[in-house]
Amino acid sequence: MKVIKKLLAPLIVVGLLLTSLLTLHQLKSSKKANVKRIGISQYITHKSLDATRDGFIEELAKAGYVNGKNIEIDLQNAQGEQRNLKNISKNLSESSDLIFAIATPSAQSLVNTTKTVPILFSAVTDPLGAKLVSDLQKPGGNVTGTSDQSSTAISTQVDLIKKVKPTAQTIGILYTQSEPNSVVQKDEIKAILNSKGFTVVEKTILDSNNVKAAADSLMSEVDMVFVPTDNIISSTMETIKQLSIKHQVPVFGGSTEMVNIGGLYNYGTDYTELGRQSARMAIRILEGESPSDLAVELPETIELHVNKEMADALNIDVTTLTVEN
Repeated sequence: MKVIKKLLAPLIVVGLLLTSLLTLHQLKSSKKANVKRIGISQYITHKSLDATRDGFIEELAKAGYVNGKNIEIDLQNAQGEQRNLKNISKNLSESSDLIFAIATPSAQSLVNTTKTVPILFSAVTDPLGAKLVSDLQKPGGNVTGTSDQSSTAISTQVDLIKKVKPTAQTIGILYTQSEPNSVVQKDEIKAILNSKGFTVVEKTILDSNNVKAAADSLMSEVDMVFVPTDNIISSTMETIKQLSIKHQVPVFGGSTEMVNIGGLYNYGTDYTELGRQSARMAIRILEGESPSDLAVELPETIELHVNKEMADALNIDVTTLTVEN
């Protein structure tokens, strides 16, 4: 009998240990089941996209969706490399209940990766042209989001040119050919500028390495330069600032964050608010609504922003720069 007890004792201990581990695993699994997993695919690091991301996370927390508590956020950044997006999209599609795609390349990669996981895009100028959705009002499928392009923003910026520089006749456009957002905005402002009698000079850039040469060349030919909400240009705005001062050529357009660094003015989207707006859509999806039923939204907050430091450096009076709502 003593021998049997000695043999049973270790087995009982092992059994109790296995039972404890199984119970702990079940508790953890139960806890995880109540946690929503949100993947974030961000194309590149720069202030506009960072602001979109931060606004998104802040608004989720404000509504009670707190990272580490009832949601888990997995932030992945492709650092502007297309080859990174494929792996990021695959990984997030396999592990997320909802994916937030910041910028067109991230959204396009995800749309090509999953047709089931809800995708919410933001900081995208032309969702139709980028083939993210086929209908802005009724997206269908698993994709919807917020666009950063207002129908009045670019035309308003053109109207302000003569207030900034009454003698301006030639306007330059600096943009990245490989970025769909930039091409859309370039085409739109070029048409408006031509209709108002301005001469337009275009310069395209391939990557951040040739921004300086392209901008330097362009500013030697024009009176003012328009930049779109371009990811590459946004990441090199300090260089643009120095060239703007050197040539005494104002730069307008882009995002508020780009103007803060080295532009003169823009009338456009507040990206922190766009992120918050996106979060409110995300909450509706997390609470059961389908992306297919949520119309793509345009920015709710459009504002005029002026960099007074650049105005002083360019010897420009910006007191007349106002937009009538």
